[in-house]
Amino acid sequence: MKDPSIKNRVKIARIEKGNLKQEELAEMVGVTRQTISLIESGKYNPTIKLCLLLARALDKKLDELFWIEEEK
Repeated sequence: MKDPSIKNRVKIARIEKGNLKQEELAEMVGVTRQTISLIESGKYNPTIKLCLLLARALDKKLDELFWIEEEK
């Protein structure tokens, strides 16, 4: 069985939240723009603390931003 992958809707939520720039979201949660870019592209799995901060900043529930998708 393959490892499940973590999917996210951070970019969509960022755009829905008044078209925030990556830099603006990064400043809100205390990370770099590069970190936001890596999260949005699925190349970096954030800590649970960062996930919660992103959810709060984007006015979303945690499971609206992140979920596990089983590989087929």
